[in-house]
Amino acid sequence: MTIVDERTVGSTAAVKTGGGSGLGRYVVVRALLIVPTVFILVTLVFVLMRVVGDPITASMGGRLSEAQLAERLAEAGYDRPILAQYLEYLGQIFTGDFGRTITDNRAISEILVTYGAATLELVFFALIVAFVVGVPLGMLAAYLRDRWPDAALRVFAILCYATPVFFAGLLLKLVFSVWLGWFPLGGRASTDVQLVLGRISGSTGINIVDALRTGRWDLISDILLHAALPAATLGLLTAGVFLRLVRTNLIGTLSMDYVDAARSRGVGEARLVRKHAYKPALIPIITVMGLQIALMLGGAVLTETTFEWRGLGFQLAQYLADRDFVAVQGIVALLAVIVAVTNFVVDVIAALIDPRVRY
Repeated sequence: MTIVDERTVGSTAAVKTGGGSGLGRYVVVRALLIVPTVFILVTLVFVLMRVVGDPITASMGGRLSEAQLAERLAEAGYDRPILAQYLEYLGQIFTGDFGRTITDNRAISEILVTYGAATLELVFFALIVAFVVGVPLGMLAAYLRDRWPDAALRVFAILCYATPVFFAGLLLKLVFSVWLGWFPLGGRASTDVQLVLGRISGSTGINIVDALRTGRWDLISDILLHAALPAATLGLLTAGVFLRLVRTNLIGTLSMDYVDAARSRGVGEARLVRKHAYKPALIPIITVMGLQIALMLGGAVLTETTFEWRGLGFQLAQYLADRDFVAVQGIVALLAVIVAVTNFVVDVIAALIDPRVRY
């Protein structure tokens, strides 16, 4: 008779179910971290906005009399203690009410719906540029490591990351729009194309999606031409990060035992990079994707302003110029929620791909 130790059975069951419970525990912890992250960001924005004074005086101070200002302050509740204002604002945030702008009395949620699609489209195009430029060049740098092309590519990566977004945008605009005339100066599409897209029933607000629905190549090409320079400006910022990550991780993967075994069997270096080391090197990119999207949303403010791309960043710059701090506070709070949720989704994807992330 075979005697089975109960502890052995228990440990075997734990091993079998450990991966699932580990993933579930990881997802729950990451989901719970969204709340304090958003809370801290919203609190910081609220405090910073109140440091400069109440929003109505900052925005309308030169256009209203003292009596009118006092009336507006009382109506909005800005004459109350700061703690009472803060608690009321938190209650509004948890109910999905991010407030209304002072300059044009629009709901912040309406601004997100109207202009968020444009920013989403720009970030999508920029991510494509970042992958197309950063990943292949990172592979090339790893393949030619410690040679002059590797050094040149590393300098290129540093320049991509260190160059201010607005300067890169102005430079690309000057060269490719003004001097060469290859691309439009700004905007999301030509006026006639925008009119055609506006008449589409069930418009998504994402121009490339609406143009693909029509099947008209003239609309698609016009939108891609308008998106090329803004996407390149924003995408190159992240491409430098991807290049360095891919290079570093490929070099590390190429020194692993299973790669050495393949190399001893006569497999060429290029095939080793392409077949054996490429996919493991992409996992860190997925891990930092959330941070890069946050970086892109920050860079979108300057990029959209430079190219008159009417998205959330463009509107945020306009409200900053108008000193409409309620609008700024609401948009930044919405962006904080978007970044927190995006980081959560990226972390879950990374945990599904690489089980080591869960522990």
